[in-house]
Amino acid sequence: MLYQIIDGTLSLGGHLVFSHLNFELRGKEKVALTGRNGAGKTSLLRLIAGELSLDRDDHREGPGIRMSRQLTIGMLRQQAFEDMDSTVEQEILKNIPSTEPYDRERFDYEREYDILFTGLGFAREDKRRCLREFSGGQQTRIALLCLLLQRPDILLLDEPTNHLDMEAAQWLEGYLRRYDRAAIVVSHDRFFLDQVAEAVWELEGGRITRYPGNYTAYRQEKRKRAQLGQKAWERQRQEIHRLEQVIERFKHKPTKASFARAKKKQLERMERVELPPKEEAHLFMGEITPAVPGSKLIYEAEHLKPGYDRPLLELSLRIRRGQKIGLLGPNGGGKSTFLKTVVGQIPALAGKGRLGNQITIGYFDQHSAGIRSEKSVLEHFKERFPALTDKEARSVLGAYLFRGREVSRRVSDLSGGEKARLVLAELLESRPNFLVLDEPTNHMDIPAKETLESAFRAYTGTILFVSHDRYFIRQVARSVLIFENGQAFYYPFGYEHYLERMARGGDGRGMAARIQAEDQALVDSLRAVPKAERHRLREISTEEAYEDWRLRPVRERMEEAGERLERLIKKREGLLAEWMAGREFWEGEEEQGQDEAGEAEKGRDGVGEAEKGQDEAGGDISHERKGRREEYEEVADKVEKAWRQWHEACVEWGDVWTEVNFGGEISGLSRPEGC
Repeated sequence: MLYQIIDGTLSLGGHLVFSHLNFELRGKEKVALTGRNGAGKTSLLRLIAGELSLDRDDHREGPGIRMSRQLTIGMLRQQAFEDMDSTVEQEILKNIPSTEPYDRERFDYEREYDILFTGLGFAREDKRRCLREFSGGQQTRIALLCLLLQRPDILLLDEPTNHLDMEAAQWLEGYLRRYDRAAIVVSHDRFFLDQVAEAVWELEGGRITRYPGNYTAYRQEKRKRAQLGQKAWERQRQEIHRLEQVIERFKHKPTKASFARAKKKQLERMERVELPPKEEAHLFMGEITPAVPGSKLIYEAEHLKPGYDRPLLELSLRIRRGQKIGLLGPNGGGKSTFLKTVVGQIPALAGKGRLGNQITIGYFDQHSAGIRSEKSVLEHFKERFPALTDKEARSVLGAYLFRGREVSRRVSDLSGGEKARLVLAELLESRPNFLVLDEPTNHMDIPAKETLESAFRAYTGTILFVSHDRYFIRQVARSVLIFENGQAFYYPFGYEHYLERMARGGDGRGMAARIQAEDQALVDSLRAVPKAERHRLREISTEEAYEDWRLRPVRERMEEAGERLERLIKKREGLLAEWMAGREFWEGEEEQGQDEAGEAEKGRDGVGEAEKGQDEAGGDISHERKGRREEYEEVADKVEKAWRQWHEACVEWGDVWTEVNFGGEISGLSRPEGC
């Protein structure tokens, strides 16, 4: 235990923030603090930082806050510095541990300062600039730099990635993972929390619930607990109804009156199970299929130069049906301009770009959420889709989180994120076969983002999108297109694969499996040549023979790993379905009912003696349940290991593929499915 709050209550301005709160921070762990807006996350950070104090409580024993030793606690401040005329270097060196020019502590401090300064996206010459010359976001980054240099025992960060670009956020993730002290982070950047957090504290209803693991593990565990809680609530409602019927039936019979009173006392003493709050996000379980499939070739570009007064880059590529491509690159790199060129809003400065046959586009840009209308959400939606009944329109809108009274709100009164969600609901309901999206989740809260992620995963058409939300990119994109220094690179695997290869390849210039988009177009064109005609291309047949010789071993290992992973996943799903079908999954292992034990014995031995069922309820039946659960967990572990082996085999295949193709003339090669 490093820091602990016991039975803590906090009020601000007469408003109760939380009551009888208990939690502890352990050792050097990195914790993500989550909760709805207004739940009290920032207030809790201020309490830990010492800016606020717990309310007095006569029932609490002790001060309410305990620390294992005298701790230094640092919190990221959003306000500007006091002396805005001082330079960055002057501000940073105020806290230097030694004034001796050649002292070791001073050397270590200045070296760490250099690493942090450049890691957060500043140039070395910026050290001598005055603080007032920096923007508000840059000043916040400098404040973060000062805090990290202090190396407090507990680091408190409130939205640290708000003013960081992708590269700086990735750098900060790595720094915090290596930070040898504790940290508590509040952030809406789910990918950042996934990379940093070892545990999640959820602040809800004035209470904290602890979940082990990162943000994704927290969401999965919360859903499971909600399912268990729902089942427990339903079972209790049934039991309450049964007892009420028993009481009503026997309370007027003299011979059964005492029995009825006993049941009434049992009902009164019963501790009520709370109904878990409903999941805010909606998960789409079925497929969202385009109204018209369209051609296999969605879009083709040949030496295309998008731009306004000058070309931003040149690229050649082919987008095929069913691809979901995330577009990455720095601001000003041409991402939005390229999307506008694809949909025909602006002409290309040079080169050719054309859509395939029967391609219907659903386009969302950063101005789409600026819709204004005096009509209600329901009226506006029905105007777009007049064939829908009121009930059908409400059902569709409810899937996109416009529920109950929300559909009666005026469109003009919606927030920017809500308007964007309404427009995207209209796009998906119109079922185009090619979605082109520019920052679709800007200004949305997490439930809205999770809803749209689920919808885009269920969508079977083609998606080309730009987003700065890395978690969203990971959830939706199956491959990425990178705009960098006037060039376009296509990476055929997912976003996580891309980040892993970037980390392994340093600055990424020599990263294997990252293909110039023009080369990808060549690969696709050669792939389109029928095999029966390839013998006519002598220069290709030689290359194909060499590729087959080099790639066959790694391809076979990859395919074998993929097949094994698929078999284990099916086995895991079957075991989970079997386990969930039984009462023991929902009732928990502690409830060893005598009736259930008797039924199990009867099913196994054909004997239904109550005595035998009772005697063995804690023996054979418990062992049977334990075996079922352990078998599922054992297979789940095997799935995790098999996924890692398949993942590594895919990366190895990418290495060899790039070595073969970049070592000579590029030839047609189909990437195996699933990678």
